[in-house]
Amino acid sequence: MDDAQTKELFGGLVLMFHAACMQHLGKTANPTTGKVERNLNQAQISIDLLEMLSRRTAGNLSEDESRLLARTLQELKLNYVDETLKDQGSQATS
Repeated sequence: MDDAQTKELFGGLVLMFHAACMQHLGKTANPTTGKVERNLNQAQISIDLLEMLSRRTAGNLSEDESRLLARTLQELKLNYVDETLKDQGSQATS
């Protein structure tokens, strides 16, 4: 496997976790059911897995790969906070 193929696969892995997390956050529909479903525990697991990947690959990624991983984590964390705040807001008004 050459370097270009490895980079493409790494990007695909990061984007796969991104897509799964966005589904679990209720930001995108499940492609199988077409329904928007939220599962914040599963979303947190996706974020945790990407954070572990970031730690374990530190110093071994290209600049582009590092940037993709960092930006993906930032976006997912911000969306996770947004969803947890929605839960807190709906509980406060109940």
